[in-house]
Amino acid sequence: MARRLLGRTDLEIAPLVLGGNVFGWTADEKTSFDLLDRFVDGGLNAIDTANVYSRWAPGNKGGESETIIGKWMKARGNRDKVVVITKVGADMGQGKRDLSAGYIERAVEDSLKRLQTDSIDLYLSHWPDPTVPYEETLGAYQTLLAKGKVRHIGCSNLDAGQLRAALDVAKLRNLPRYEVLQPEYNLYDRASYDGPLRDLCVAEGLGVITYFSLAKGFLSGKYRSKADLGKSAARGEDVEAYLNKRGMRILAALDAVAGRHAAKPAEVALAWIIARPGVTAPIASATTPEQMASLVRAASLGLTQADVEELDKASV
Repeated sequence: MARRLLGRTDLEIAPLVLGGNVFGWTADEKTSFDLLDRFVDGGLNAIDTANVYSRWAPGNKGGESETIIGKWMKARGNRDKVVVITKVGADMGQGKRDLSAGYIERAVEDSLKRLQTDSIDLYLSHWPDPTVPYEETLGAYQTLLAKGKVRHIGCSNLDAGQLRAALDVAKLRNLPRYEVLQPEYNLYDRASYDGPLRDLCVAEGLGVITYFSLAKGFLSGKYRSKADLGKSAARGEDVEAYLNKRGMRILAALDAVAGRHAAKPAEVALAWIIARPGVTAPIASATTPEQMASLVRAASLGLTQADVEELDKASV
């Protein structure tokens, strides 16, 4: 499978990143191992997780996803074939988001231990922390980079103003800059990335990997009415906001394009993101072998210009 360079880093990734948020939540360890095996066999190579995954599940405390990925890599002996992306800064029980130098120093050691690796390929600031200056956070990353504990750094959930400020501080203080952005982005949720934020990423050469790429499952076509919300205990309630005129228009366009390609709506929705200027790859998760096979197909699905225009028009 053709790979893409992730911004200015030396990381080459397949055009779809596997989301590890389900590991230890809706996918137990055995299921996760099977999914990860299928992911590699399908030609994909980048996994996105976070130290906080999946703290929200009953009985969990955070770190479950990293732990499963670490066990899998050790069991398969394939660490050198996988690009590991994880994040720091979410509330892990400390009662706040935290990007202070001291917290990052402790958190990276915990992530490395769970992942059973000496180095993280891409380490992201999960959320903005307005209580900590960018200089302090980037300084902490500078130390980690120098020690080889992380290879590259990035950020998630920053708007254009925040990203611009972080890049300016890095340049002014001669500190490492964020090389990758992880924003929420999909056919329905376009407004926060399309525009100034995308323009900044393109101008600065940042790699971009999108999350909620299927709008919490809505773009799979699984949910078309309120009666469908019960199909998923994990996501059903989150999808209700998409059940409106615009959402139905987008699903109709996905159905039409999918029909022409003998594909599934979710595959088309992901292929649309893959084809977007200013995007390196979408992140998407799977909990069944069938879903994993669909992700692999999406990574190589080529849309025509007419397909893209039809989807663009529907999602305005």
